[in-house]
Amino acid sequence: QVQLVESGGGLVQAGDSLRLACVTSGRALSTYTLGWFRQTPGKEREFVAGISTLRDATGYRDSVKGRFTISKDNAKNTVFLQMNSLKPEDTALYYCAARRGSDSDYEMRRGLYDYWGQGTQVTVSS
Repeated sequence: QVQLVESGGGLVQAGDSLRLACVTSGRALSTYTLGWFRQTPGKEREFVAGISTLRDATGYRDSVKGRFTISKDNAKNTVFLQMNSLKPEDTALYYCAARRGSDSDYEMRRGLYDYWGQGTQVTVSS
């Protein structure tokens, strides 16, 4: 069993930066494909960024490309999401997710993730 605990959310102004962190417990972080998703009330949870088990291949939704960066520190069992140039439309509850297996590419489909954190709120004011 894996537990994921997110942190780093908060209230910021447009243009500011935040770094989210997700600490995992259980099996080694290097054995999971990891992702960040976000959700706002009344909408489906959407993919934000992902990083694969193998090759550390990364991918992003179009609206965050060039502003967000996903990375991981296997020694600390932590995956990060660096968010720069934040916009009000980035406001959401952000979730960390982990998928068992050895993937050579990142995974965008939320239904294929096995474990989820409780989320951390990011609010961007204009």
